[in-house]
Amino acid sequence: MNIGDVVQVLDDNLEGKIVEIKNDKIFIETVDGFHLSYSPKELIVISSDAPKINFDVSVSRVLAEKEIPKKKTSVLTKISKKEQMVFEVDLHLEKIITGRNQNLTNFDKLNIQLEEAKRAMDFAISKRYNRVVLIHGVGDGVLKSELEYLLKRYENIVIQEAKYSRYGLGAMEIYIKQN
Repeated sequence: MNIGDVVQVLDDNLEGKIVEIKNDKIFIETVDGFHLSYSPKELIVISSDAPKINFDVSVSRVLAEKEIPKKKTSVLTKISKKEQMVFEVDLHLEKIITGRNQNLTNFDKLNIQLEEAKRAMDFAISKRYNRVVLIHGVGDGVLKSELEYLLKRYENIVIQEAKYSRYGLGAMEIYIKQN
């Protein structure tokens, strides 16, 4: 790449002319008159005074890779009344909190999971869901026993193991009797 070459930014819809090259930074002036800096890996040459090399194949391939895929259209499926109003909540810690959980104690982790379960139950009752599935995982059974203790506080609910074929051993299904 040389000063005067017209380049395009790979991750953005920007095009400009190289005005300065310093160390590992290339400064371009966009068609709107803005001066921006990029690393050489972020740019591709569109036109140059140097001998022409056919960039069309690689440019189109790179641009195709960067293109955001179109959202698939959803197909409407008829849901039976029996399957309606199911609220699934995954209580695995990595699903609840993002980022670092390494400095949390086991007690803190358990409390976070129980708070999420309580919040989910209150939400399901307020939105009049008929069933809630709490996915707790297999583990040592501590979370499962604490969930059972928590759920004893709620009235008009029935607790049972969730379908093994769908959830395995690590989930419980709660039926909520609504008026």
